[in-house]
Amino acid sequence: MFVFFTPHRDNTLPLPLSGTRVKAGFPSPAEDYIEDRLDLNEHLVAHPNATFYVRVSGESMLDAGIQDGDMLVVDRSLEARSNDIVIATLNGEFTVKRLIYRASRPWLVPCNPAFSEIELTDDMDTVIWGVVTSTIHKFR
Repeated sequence: MFVFFTPHRDNTLPLPLSGTRVKAGFPSPAEDYIEDRLDLNEHLVAHPNATFYVRVSGESMLDAGIQDGDMLVVDRSLEARSNDIVIATLNGEFTVKRLIYRASRPWLVPCNPAFSEIELTDDMDTVIWGVVTSTIHKFR
């Protein structure tokens, strides 16, 4: 089950943004330098009137880094291309999958081998509802 949220555009919450990058390899000395302030809506939302947040339910996209309970940022103004992660309706049900074109045929492909790929055929009621542009994943 998907629940959609719209970004709040009337309130901003600018948070401190460090000017240094955090190394994912060997540690480097910490610097106490705040470069600017960052509002995540400005960073994650390119088209505010066409953007929605949706919470994920299920595990079909684990290998794409999308876990049960994650929040997705979905832009409905973008045209979906092959290899995009999309929100689609399939016979009235919402799903999140990778859109892949094979021999000019569209497929909805999960990123978890425990789930089956879905070839989209003309007799299916399918709508590509929006393109996933970001994932918000909590660790705690």
